[in-house]
Amino acid sequence: MEIAFLMDRLESIDPTNETTSHLMYECNQRGHTVYFLEPHDVYIRGDEVVARMRNVTVQQDLSMGDYWRAMIRCLRQDELIFETVTDLDALFLRKDPPLNYQVMEFLGPIGEQVFIINSAIGQILGNSKLYTLNFPGIIPETHVSRDPKRLKKIIDDFGGDMVVKPLQRFGGEGVIKVSNRDQENLASLIDYYVQANRPYPDRDPIMVQEYVNGVKQHGDVRILMLNGEILGAMRRQPMPGTFKTNIHCGGMACYHEVTPAEEKICLAIKDRLIDDGLFFVGINLIGDRLVEVNCVSPGGIPRINRLNGVKLEIPVIDFIEEQVRHMGAPH
Repeated sequence: MEIAFLMDRLESIDPTNETTSHLMYECNQRGHTVYFLEPHDVYIRGDEVVARMRNVTVQQDLSMGDYWRAMIRCLRQDELIFETVTDLDALFLRKDPPLNYQVMEFLGPIGEQVFIINSAIGQILGNSKLYTLNFPGIIPETHVSRDPKRLKKIIDDFGGDMVVKPLQRFGGEGVIKVSNRDQENLASLIDYYVQANRPYPDRDPIMVQEYVNGVKQHGDVRILMLNGEILGAMRRQPMPGTFKTNIHCGGMACYHEVTPAEEKICLAIKDRLIDDGLFFVGINLIGDRLVEVNCVSPGGIPRINRLNGVKLEIPVIDFIEEQVRHMGAPH
């Protein structure tokens, strides 16, 4: 099989802790031809979607560090390959947020001809924090507005702590806890986040969400889902003095067994994820509430592997191979 990975520059990645590196390594171990490209490498030639790629297939059975160094040498030595994207068997979209909408628009029309994980249209639908609004009843109380007065009233009426989330950032960036007990700072923070000095249509809408108690003590749970089923999970414990559990913010990965309540949440969102072409996602749960769905380069495989003594990249690539066979089967 020919499998391409659209992602960030290889030199910027720590292969030990990156999900993408483990997926690429497993593809290489199975003898698949592996290609690397970045978002700016995709373009249109006539009526075809074409990409500048590099073949980063290397010898098998290397250590992860040696494997990564060998791939980087390929980037420096091999010439670019100009490949029609539909000639590939599968394409992983693993570029960290923010989403490149132009690339998604290029790839959207060919989703029936090459297996894309996650689908371009699905990523457009699911990349924002607003995607959780598709699942009322299992998310914390949530409001979105660009009106500072309305947002302040929501927080005042709620009475307890709430969390402010910019819609398009990731890795916990810009997420803060606010309260109506600190009126002066609250007004200033809301004005800053929505950019209240701008005309109303140009302001940034923000999400304010119920702060779920217990996150400081117990952290949150990251569950990886594959084709709607639970693949693996870990608990993420925040550093002392903060409620942010993101690994990028210093959160610590801990062993976790999925509970029946968490299984119920996964079951509730399963069909929608599959319908939207979101086959490999990471969801974040606090208590019995869904707080985020990550479909753009979801991570967690290396840490869950170490905590559980497993290799989750194996079932992911098994799934890819199965889907490619299914797409190639005669109808």
